Amino acid sequence: MNTDIARMRNIGISAHIDSGKTTLTERILFYCKKIRRMHEVKGKDGVGATMDSMALEKERGITISSAATRVAWAGHDINIIDTPGHVDFTIEVERSLRVLDGAVLVLCAVGGVQSQTITVDRQLKRYNVPRLAFINKLDRVGANPLKVWDQLADRLGLNAVLLQLPIGLEDGHRGVIDLVAMKALTFDGQDGETVREEAIPEEFLAEARRRREDLLDAASMFSDELTDAVLEGKENEEMIRRAVRRGTVSRKLVPVLMGSAYKNKGVQPLLDAVVGYLPDPSEVENIALDLDREGAEVVLRADDEAPAVALAFKLEDGPYGQLTYVRIYQGRLRKGTELLNARSRHKVRVGRLGRMHADRMEDIEEAGSGDIVTLFGIECHSGDTFVQPGLSLTMTSIHVPEPVVSLAVEPAERKASDNLGKAISRFTKEDPTFKSYVDGESGQTIIQGMGELHLDVYLERIKREYRTEVRTGRPQVAYRESISRPAEFDYTHKKQTGGAGQFGRVMGVIEPLAEGTYEFRNEVKGGRIPREFIPSCDKGFRAALKKGRLIGFPIVGVRVRLADGQAHEVDSSDIAFQAAAQGAFRQAYEQAQPQALEPVMRVSVEGPSEFAGAVFASINQRRGIIVSSVEDGTFTRVDADVPLGEMFGYATVLRSLTQGKAEFTMEFLRYSRVPALLAEKLISEFREKTAGTAGRETPRRKTDKER
Repeated sequence: MNTDIARMRNIGISAHIDSGKTTLTERILFYCKKIRRMHEVKGKDGVGATMDSMALEKERGITISSAATRVAWAGHDINIIDTPGHVDFTIEVERSLRVLDGAVLVLCAVGGVQSQTITVDRQLKRYNVPRLAFINKLDRVGANPLKVWDQLADRLGLNAVLLQLPIGLEDGHRGVIDLVAMKALTFDGQDGETVREEAIPEEFLAEARRRREDLLDAASMFSDELTDAVLEGKENEEMIRRAVRRGTVSRKLVPVLMGSAYKNKGVQPLLDAVVGYLPDPSEVENIALDLDREGAEVVLRADDEAPAVALAFKLEDGPYGQLTYVRIYQGRLRKGTELLNARSRHKVRVGRLGRMHADRMEDIEEAGSGDIVTLFGIECHSGDTFVQPGLSLTMTSIHVPEPVVSLAVEPAERKASDNLGKAISRFTKEDPTFKSYVDGESGQTIIQGMGELHLDVYLERIKREYRTEVRTGRPQVAYRESISRPAEFDYTHKKQTGGAGQFGRVMGVIEPLAEGTYEFRNEVKGGRIPREFIPSCDKGFRAALKKGRLIGFPIVGVRVRLADGQAHEVDSSDIAFQAAAQGAFRQAYEQAQPQALEPVMRVSVEGPSEFAGAVFASINQRRGIIVSSVEDGTFTRVDADVPLGEMFGYATVLRSLTQGKAEFTMEFLRYSRVPALLAEKLISEFREKTAGTAGRETPRRKTDKER
């Protein structure tokens, strides 16, 4: 193992679905001598790609769970995480990018910048991850890498700089031109393992010289040395590479390489670019929060001798038991090391330390700063920070999008209910976007996820891994409630049962909140409500938001301004003011004109232009609003905002309309007001559902004011 941190890279491979990420990773493993033979994602031999180790991944030909491995190239150790491309598994991308120092953004030479490419780019920017771009599939009919290069600037706003040009396209694709070295690279041998350098063919020379001038102009912005050398005509390869690296590490430049992973072309130069241009762990600033100093920021040092700080970014219940993937930001981990969980404050001991290669684990004795390893048998949650005892630091959390699709599930046989419970418990722990709860009124078990495919995969895993058949109900949309106008409240909670009673009075107003879910403002003057009971009021209002009285869903977009109140020197308590706040919210909610909200998704449909009319019609039938449509030759992309409730089953409809040639992705955009007819239906259904239980409720005692 290489212990020089300057020779370590932590990279992710991310892209839109079906851009060739996993195929590219398979080639990287082969050329780095990690595997002896390459397999295809949808191979005829039935083996499937190495990193798609789950049976479902091999069958469906998609990546579901991010997989980690470690390879060596040119004297450098590279930790690689292959991430899913489908938007339903976006959490796998989020938590991987959170711990990576660099990324390879893969694009299809035909599809270019697609909907999920935009999402991945947004995630890369969120976590300040430098990236290379690799334009893949130059062998496909219709490949146009220069058009894709333009899209990187136009659609993503990136300073994309070409380091290579293709030698031929489609059936004639033979290799690439290296604009830094001004050499033609071709790939010989049965598996393209031999890289041959030769002079640039005469027909490509003029274009290569022109593009190299563009490269020098862009790179010289990051190096005065290169600028002076260019003016004197004395620039060399090493100067150019140093300048490109400086621009890439600073995230102000994106080198663009190209090739065809499937045809074994362009992969080795990409590996050279990874070690040459992407940062090592010591070149990336990582911030922790000091819990003893109210979350003050602390810059971590990629130093093996410093106190240990590591982030658990992924949990997996595999054949070895629970594996916890951690990124070591500071210090060193050894077998037997004692660590403190910063969230739970529990101490744990590292009993077994490992390094993963897809689904296989290799035991190691120790690992240093910047490394990505697995801990075995550690009880924790995804996102927990482990530190050396005595430290009080925590890493910033991973962005977790809210689930948007719900499904009622029950075991087909009653005796299988324990297995279903175990499966749901495990999956909710592994995946923060997969959630579960029991409906208080219906008693049904509800699972929530990011989309139909997301839930479908987990249902299939329950069936296979826990041998439990599951019955499902129609997916339930995650509606919300909100208010449309301000309303005042003046509520007294008073209860006397002998001895000390309960008393709390709260006065104020609830009003719509333009952005966010909930905001609490304390405007009480003169100590009318004792300071220690203000958090109790806040807690009571939060509790009231959990379930609305209009359609039975959580309430969002509410600001509560607590203006006045009254306390009793004996009977007032935390519980009394929580109850008063809940009663006050119920009192004001009816006057605030509550309304139902539905999740609206940004839907991107991509397919042949001949089917554009049918796609437009299908979106309009689903109450969709078309935002834009872009036609590139024979290919059309339509972006639209469509209510989630109208999107169920759309995959089947779209396949039917387009002869299976179009695909779509969607991601949550915002909550919007439900149309009047649908709102009436939802309200009616909720009232029918609660009518039975309402009849059995004990009548509420009237307040003094109501009397």
